[in-house]
Amino acid sequence: MAQVPPMPAVDATEWVKQGNGLEIWDATVGEGDEVKPGAKVTVHYTGWLTNGKMFDSSVSRGQTISFSLNQVIKGWQVGIPGMKPGGVRRLKIPSDLGYGAAGAGRDIPPNATLIFEVELISSK
Repeated sequence: MAQVPPMPAVDATEWVKQGNGLEIWDATVGEGDEVKPGAKVTVHYTGWLTNGKMFDSSVSRGQTISFSLNQVIKGWQVGIPGMKPGGVRRLKIPSDLGYGAAGAGRDIPPNATLIFEVELISSK
């Protein structure tokens, strides 16, 4: 089973704030065609709350996940386009681009900022 990456430092200087509040950190820039908005992507990802609690990881399950960017939270819809295959991007997603006041399930509380590390395997 693959090793789950450590959570990126929440206060690292590498974060680049976007106009919508999303912060992006390209840990590894991939090669090839950039992901377009609304594309179908295959990724490995791990997600944490800012307190360091991991709430989900395809890496720990040992299975990539494929989905259309139109089917996921806004932070992924705007944070994944521009990535290239093989790239690793970290996303710091404010609550309003995540699950908002509702939260999600038992693991994501209301108004939570989410940290993701996403490795792009492929896109269509």
